[in-house]
Amino acid sequence: MRRLVATGLALAILGAAAMFAAADAWPWRRLEPVAATTPPGPTVRGWTTSDTLRQGETLGELFNRQGLGAVDLEAVVSLLGIDPRRLRAGQVFNFGHHDSATGPTDVTVRVRPDLETRVARSDDRWLAEERPIRWDRHPVRLEGRIVTSLYDAMTAATWSEEIDENDRIRLAWDLADVFAWAVDFTRDIQPDDRFAVVFEREVSERGETRLGRILASRLEVAGRRLAAFRFETPDGRAQYYDEEGTSLRRAFLRAPVEFRRIASGFSRSRKHPILGVWRRHQGIDYSAAAGTPVLAAGEGTVVSAGWSGGYGRMVELRHRSGITTRYAHLRGFAKDIRIGARVGQGEVIGYVGSTGLASGAHLHYEFRQSGVARDPNQVDLGNGEPVPADLRQPFLTERDRLRALLDPAPPTTSVAADGVAGDR
Repeated sequence: MRRLVATGLALAILGAAAMFAAADAWPWRRLEPVAATTPPGPTVRGWTTSDTLRQGETLGELFNRQGLGAVDLEAVVSLLGIDPRRLRAGQVFNFGHHDSATGPTDVTVRVRPDLETRVARSDDRWLAEERPIRWDRHPVRLEGRIVTSLYDAMTAATWSEEIDENDRIRLAWDLADVFAWAVDFTRDIQPDDRFAVVFEREVSERGETRLGRILASRLEVAGRRLAAFRFETPDGRAQYYDEEGTSLRRAFLRAPVEFRRIASGFSRSRKHPILGVWRRHQGIDYSAAAGTPVLAAGEGTVVSAGWSGGYGRMVELRHRSGITTRYAHLRGFAKDIRIGARVGQGEVIGYVGSTGLASGAHLHYEFRQSGVARDPNQVDLGNGEPVPADLRQPFLTERDRLRALLDPAPPTTSVAADGVAGDR
């Protein structure tokens, strides 16, 4: 009897199960399937250390300090594409580690502001990966009044907090370079002269900032109104042009040294600092640190390069139209500077020194026309080249775009019914 009851109950349960299965409905919640798992392995811990090349230290010494041997050094340096002899103290290297390795597993270095290179170990070899760093450019307008110097004006100018002190110095000199053929910023500046400049402030994807190119500028100096607009040709060359499309470049540079702080201006008479007597001073002295590169003021040919009495070591260049220029008291000459050599404008011809009758390191510069010394700041340097005819329309388009940034239109006003003016 019990066996019949158990059998009947089992058949009833199976029948009910068949009914629930056919209806895909169950009186209880089914458990979700559990995925098969594997026992967890040991955790690999990784970290990065930074190290800086020290003064007088070799790259091998830095890498050895980080646990990389000579074999790794050769492979990593080759893949990084750097010349260890050209590295300067302060260069930062980042080293990746993990606790399953005895030494660094990767090396990263910033080879350029816009490029980082990472070299990583893969088994028994190293592989390189380049990582471009994006920089975005933002135009910034700066304007101000010049009272004593262009640098002081930059410091006090509106929005000067956009750039730090070092960039303000660079911006002042960059602006002086743009107008180097028209303005002597040490002599021509008068109280209440004004400037306005639009330049690029560049920001990297990592939050770094730097000063970019000058796009446009306007100067009001000694009653003159000067403008400069940057224009780049299709082949990638860029120059600054005035409102009408004439290049600001002239046949001669106003200053033949990169550091243009003038110690004494051109005069018919001054007391010689060594001889202690008054004599005619036939040029301009540029005070600069010893070793500062001296540039050819204009394209020409070397007519002398050697010792010249009180001038010390001197280079003399012959230019067109009977013009010669002299560069005296040099510490030394640039490579390949010899009689008969051709040089281009801005080419390095020597280095500032104190040879001959000189009380300290400076460059003595003379500008001679038909053998007669002339004040280089008073010589007519001629006209610049116009923008090519086929590029005139693109230039005008770019000039108008930059002019809108340089001279933004003031807000217009409307007169209300009660006669009170308001912005709109």
